[in-house]
Order: sequence, then C-alpha cells, then structure tokens
Amino acid sequence: MTETVYTVTGMTCQHCVASVTEEVTKIEGVQDVKVDLPTGSVTVVSAAELSDDAIRAAIDEAGYELASR
Repeated sequence: MTETVYTVTGMTCQHCVASVTEEVTKIEGVQDVKVDLPTGSVTVVSAAELSDDAIRAAIDEAGYELASR
C-alpha cells in the first residue's frame, strides 16, 4: 500500500473537496482519498504507486490544479 500527499490549489469549499475526492477515486488502484481543505493537501492511498499524470488529470477534471507532490 502506498500513501502519497499532493497539494491542490483553488479549493474553497466542501463541494470542491467532494469533486476532487470523486475524480481521484475513479483512478484504478485508489483505495482512499483524504482532502484537507485549509491546507489544500490531498492524501491518496493506493495499492501501488500512481502516475503523477493520472493524478494531475483527475484534479484537472475536477476543475483544480495540482501544485506539487
């Protein structure tokens, strides 16, 4: 199991959290997603290491920007 923390910019409310969680959860292998709105951190627990491109695409689809890992 792998846990990776990303920083996402542009989230301002619980709807933002729900959108990011929904899109990242769709990635194959993702087991859990925890979003901390005040810090913008998104913790992703997965069966194996995920591609940063897959995470970036999911965050983009939700309407936000991946700032860093």
